[in-house]
Amino acid sequence: MSGGVDSSVAALLLCRQGLPVEGAYMKNWINEENLIGNCPWKQDIADARAVADSLGIPFRVVNLMREYRARVVEYLLSGYQAGITPNPDAMCNREMKFGVFLELAKAAGFDAVATGHYARRVQRADGSWDILEGVDKAKDQSYFLALLRQNQIAAARFPLGELHKAEDRKMAREYNLVTAGKKDSQGICFIGQIKMSDFLRAFVADNPGPIRNRQGKHLGVHKGLHLYTLGQRRGIGVPSNTPHEAYVVVEKRFESNELIVAFDRRDTEGLYARRCRIGSLSITNKDLPPTAKISAKPRYRAKAMSVAFEALGERSALLEFDQPQRALTPGQICALYDGEELLGGGVFEEIFKISRW
Repeated sequence: MSGGVDSSVAALLLCRQGLPVEGAYMKNWINEENLIGNCPWKQDIADARAVADSLGIPFRVVNLMREYRARVVEYLLSGYQAGITPNPDAMCNREMKFGVFLELAKAAGFDAVATGHYARRVQRADGSWDILEGVDKAKDQSYFLALLRQNQIAAARFPLGELHKAEDRKMAREYNLVTAGKKDSQGICFIGQIKMSDFLRAFVADNPGPIRNRQGKHLGVHKGLHLYTLGQRRGIGVPSNTPHEAYVVVEKRFESNELIVAFDRRDTEGLYARRCRIGSLSITNKDLPPTAKISAKPRYRAKAMSVAFEALGERSALLEFDQPQRALTPGQICALYDGEELLGGGVFEEIFKISRW
């Protein structure tokens, strides 16, 4: 229970099913570094405890700060320092919620871990489990579960999978849960309302360098290449001085510490790609065939796009999208689907950019 409305209603639904339920807050971060931003862990614990009390279930706080630092924060920092853009939310689900926390829960005698994800879980005839998109497509969070393994999915529960967000809020109000009107968290997984740039600058020193366009013209000074991501439009710090056009990051040159920007157009060189290689491939259930026509979501809330899948061993694959994709970014997660069924996912490792559509 994170102290938000989704996990609160998830606990409510489990209680209504007559299941023995216990609420737990994963204490992963308390903002010891005094980062700029709001890390409301004390209020979140108070809200989660209040919901548990109103539901009449036990509640505990589980301190996982050391594990979170080792498995998520270090992954995040090392990725940015290496010039990629990692996804801490997907890693938090695999390594923490359905990793360390699940192991502790099982050791304490619990059968499963339930969360407030908008996703569904269905069982096949052979007893294995699949993850499906949530019924509410606008809130579907199956993308963040793309790195889960079969043993983790078997012990997962997603009570909100059949609900729409409006129903979730309505139910919380009907049961007078203190989280009914609480805003959804938009920060880093289990850290809070802290901007990624502020978080990174607390651990990685600034390394200023020139911002240039494709023609080599000097446009400004960046604060460090690790603070920028491909396809980024906001926060670059360079006005376009051209009506209705904005600069976008198209390349990071680490050898010369240059940030390359261009106008955000469909024909902008380096902004679009159709082919890519993904690594750290994780499969939710059965292995994929050597070649297949499936769908892929290159980022959260992206529409699933048709791709040709070609396996490169057990842990990597080539993907070719039917249509060019904007700003495919090394380090980000690519989730793989067959219709509503989540097949797994991998990490973008190499992008084969196109100069023109």
